[in-house]
Amino acid sequence: MAELRYPLAAGGRGQVGSATGTTVAEITLDAVVSGRLGPRDLAVAPDTLRLQADFAEGGGNAQLAENLRRGAELVAFEDDELLRFYEMLRPGRSSGQELDSLADTLAARGAERCATLVREARAAYVRRGLIA
Repeated sequence: MAELRYPLAAGGRGQVGSATGTTVAEITLDAVVSGRLGPRDLAVAPDTLRLQADFAEGGGNAQLAENLRRGAELVAFEDDELLRFYEMLRPGRSSGQELDSLADTLAARGAERCATLVREARAAYVRRGLIA
């Protein structure tokens, strides 16, 4: 792996872009106001989150690195889906079967780290008597 230097956007290395491939240099107030860029052009790219995870891990923060890697998986989901997932994960809002179904859905759509987190949450909720 090439040496990582922070910040990622400095020096024109091209390591940082949006979910649509828009580069940091292309994101300007004028481009947004004129309508040339929309919300997806400003959304972080999964690769950028994975690079940030590499920095976190290299800096000794494995938990942050894992959070960033899960975030990279979630970029593929629409906002309304993410809000539904969040609501389902709140204690007492879903049954064990519903959480199992959510984990299966996440895994089927390539979000295996997130699926694992949902399965861990389900087990914790059962241990604490929050769901059956």
